[in-house]
Amino acid sequence: MKKVIMKLIRAYQKTKFFRSAFFRQLFITDAVCRFRPTCSEYTYQAVKKYGAAKGLFIGLKRVLRCHPWSRGGSDPLT
Repeated sequence: MKKVIMKLIRAYQKTKFFRSAFFRQLFITDAVCRFRPTCSEYTYQAVKKYGAAKGLFIGLKRVLRCHPWSRGGSDPLT
């Protein structure tokens, strides 16, 4: 299951659909990603380190922190 999730995350990262003008307007900025590493890379690392269930939960918490009023910045996986 872990490898399937990791492959799905990589496929998501390679698509250009999520970098479209709609998403730039939705997040009120040209910089869609507010954190470094990006939320998808952070989730990928979490799944790789902690497994599917815990990694997805950690990634979901990160995505919920990402909103237009978030300061963002560097937030590596610990």
